[in-house]
Amino acid sequence: MVKRSALASLIVLVGTSSLSAQTIYPIDRAEILTGAQFDFKVEFPGPVDPAKLKVTVNGADYATAFGRSATFIEREDGKEQSALILRDVTLTTPGSIAVDVSDGTRQRSVTWTVYDTGPRKAKNVILFIGDGMSPAHRVAARILSKGIAEGKSRGKLAIDDMPHMALVATAGSDSIITDSANSASAYATGHKSAVNALGVYADRTASPFDDPRVETITSLARRRLGMAIGIVTNTEIEDATPAAMVAHTRRRAAYDEIVEQLFAARPDVVMGGGSANFLPKSAAGSKRKDETDYIAKFRDAGYQVATTASELSASAAKPETGKLLGLFATGNMDGALDRKFLRGGGVKKFPEQPDLTEQVQAALDILAKSEAGFFLMVESGLIDKYAHVLDMERAVYDTIMLDNAVRQTREWARARGDDTLILVLADHNHPNGLVGTINDDMSATPNVSLRERVGVYEQAGFPNYPAPDADGYPSRVDVSRRLAIFSASLPDHYETFRPKLDNPNEPTVKAGDDGTFKANDKYKDVPGAVLRPGNLSAMIGASVHSGEDVILTATGPGSDGVRGSMDNTEVFRLMVDALGLAARR
Repeated sequence: MVKRSALASLIVLVGTSSLSAQTIYPIDRAEILTGAQFDFKVEFPGPVDPAKLKVTVNGADYATAFGRSATFIEREDGKEQSALILRDVTLTTPGSIAVDVSDGTRQRSVTWTVYDTGPRKAKNVILFIGDGMSPAHRVAARILSKGIAEGKSRGKLAIDDMPHMALVATAGSDSIITDSANSASAYATGHKSAVNALGVYADRTASPFDDPRVETITSLARRRLGMAIGIVTNTEIEDATPAAMVAHTRRRAAYDEIVEQLFAARPDVVMGGGSANFLPKSAAGSKRKDETDYIAKFRDAGYQVATTASELSASAAKPETGKLLGLFATGNMDGALDRKFLRGGGVKKFPEQPDLTEQVQAALDILAKSEAGFFLMVESGLIDKYAHVLDMERAVYDTIMLDNAVRQTREWARARGDDTLILVLADHNHPNGLVGTINDDMSATPNVSLRERVGVYEQAGFPNYPAPDADGYPSRVDVSRRLAIFSASLPDHYETFRPKLDNPNEPTVKAGDDGTFKANDKYKDVPGAVLRPGNLSAMIGASVHSGEDVILTATGPGSDGVRGSMDNTEVFRLMVDALGLAARR
């Protein structure tokens, strides 16, 4: 059981009564693991005389309590505003701690909670993230991969057939709607953050790399227990969710710098797309702004490098492989529907991309060599990419792929005696709804809108996808009675009511140089297509995230803490408690 205590009343008083209150990081009600490193910062709205500042912790001078003095910045970023910052603070004893910062004029209070963990329960922790995976995706994946008859599913998904379940709230520190950066960062650090921010509290400075940092679970697991670390995705490895496991920046788009931070962190296994930001600027396909070759740097650091499924299999099979970098596309990898059936997207350019199940198996083979155990994050990231562009079939096939990866991992864990905590959840929701079926016999009169063929209630009936193959995939999605999944967040677009069989959907194109978007005329003359006016700003060219809770399911040691309604920062607490990362030694 995690022991809790409060770090109460951080009071900061600033110079003149006419100024607004200062900002304090970590923010109000932050929860902090004992022994975890974080940066303490106070941003004053105006200039402050350092001679008048007094900072105490339970009545004692802060330098004594924190072990060293902070840096006072008289004019932060050259502006008439002062700041106080202390890097890499740790709080080692749970208890109520009052911190007062005063110049004798103004005050503000925040409250933190400092918590401990019990002894270690799990040797390994595996966090599966279906990026943007909504309940509609899960239900559709179950129907397609298991079948349904007379109202009853013919089987359960591995992600649903788990002993513990909870609903997880996802809001960030600056908005009720999160993105993948701060939502994954909450899982990785236990701290709330702002949209686009990874492993930091987004402050007011111009630089996106000097913001107050909070330690990630990958850093803690390695620093405190010597554990191996793995990061696996089918998006670009620099993208928000995988980057959140190691990176510290408030700008998730800083791919070059995130690659540098990945190399500095040196996870034992790193796999995904995104080789464009590893390649030197002069190399074909590169997007780097310098000539640094990070593939060469990883190789020189002892990593096996794989760029195809066969290379991945060969590298993982080598007994001596302890570190692996797998980069299988210059950008995002392709999803299951394109790779296995349609051969669309980037498959022609990268024809031998591994499936997520192959990536996970290779990661398990390598990481399991660690006697200290391992932490592994696995992302099925294209669920989100496809949901943004209203490509529901591709999103559902990648949900099935995630389920396959979870199933094989659960079998792997059972064979070991269940020493591994396995968590499965989304980082945020998409406002998708499964409303019925679309009755399209493929011989309809041209130019007749399929809108009138959306069957709801008893008219929905059941879809007629072919029986799934051994991996749970029907061989076709263009059947005569398909699932009708629609989004509640829409740009102007042409709704065709049919799956896109050539390439992933492109609902909008840029309307001009003003940053606005318009419906893509590519679909204007598709038989049955209708122009659907959007409910989003014209500045937004895709569907957006929503603020509903996400579903968390779990099994293994420590999973009994998954129950009821939780906050996304509590997922971090579950993992560190299972690993006993704050237990005194």
